[in-house]
Amino acid sequence: MKVFIFNADHCNGCLNCQFACKDEHVDNDWMPYSRSQPMSGHFWIGIDEKTRGTVPKVKVSCIVRMCQHCDNAPCIQAQPDAVSKREDGLVLIDPISSKGKKELVDSCPYNAIFYNESLDIPQKCTGCAHLLDNGWSIPRCVDVCPTDALRFGEEDEFPEEIAQAELLIPGSPTQPRVYYLNMPKRFIAGMVVDIEADEVVIGALITLENKSTGEVLTTETDEFGDFWFHGIEESDYNLFFEKEGYFTRTTNTSTIIEDKNIGVFELFKEN
Repeated sequence: MKVFIFNADHCNGCLNCQFACKDEHVDNDWMPYSRSQPMSGHFWIGIDEKTRGTVPKVKVSCIVRMCQHCDNAPCIQAQPDAVSKREDGLVLIDPISSKGKKELVDSCPYNAIFYNESLDIPQKCTGCAHLLDNGWSIPRCVDVCPTDALRFGEEDEFPEEIAQAELLIPGSPTQPRVYYLNMPKRFIAGMVVDIEADEVVIGALITLENKSTGEVLTTETDEFGDFWFHGIEESDYNLFFEKEGYFTRTTNTSTIIEDKNIGVFELFKEN
């Protein structure tokens, strides 16, 4: 059974996968697999790019969005006469029997099905089944990915990746066959300064306490006075700032809604 593996740490948002999908499917009928994809509006594969934090503590995350080729596919349940799952795991919408079945668009919890108004049919990623059946080993989107952020193959080729992977919708009962590695989690960052000395504070110990779980993490400010806590949970936190010769200070913040740049934080020298 085929699977897709997506590594968020490797994706740079180049959109090569999106362009390749358009190149392969726009103005091309690959019957009986698919009819031509519209030039605009439909993205059978796309990248969700999100800017997180605030300047200058900013990260950009890129997440691939596509049909998940689910083992328990809601689209098949909605229209079993129009949608089928192949032996290799790919889910296909039949371009003929699906005609007029616009309700298939709403059946997908991943928003991966689009409606072609001019052809009056629902459409989505086919996994380039027309290529696989003619000697290709991977879909076009995977073939053009310059960073190997997107990979494709037999399930038993990726045992370690699958064991570590997350699902796009955690706990999804659809049993998707697209696995996600290194999905972005929250961060807290900031800068520690000594305003009176007009300089940053290097080597300050920063302790982060999760108010919900009690988990404690530590780091130190770098040569620019900056600190980062990466890959933390959505929660409320206490922060403790310590440096020899300075008064210890505390503050609190939260990542429940978004990543957090606490900005410039001042330490004051002891008398």
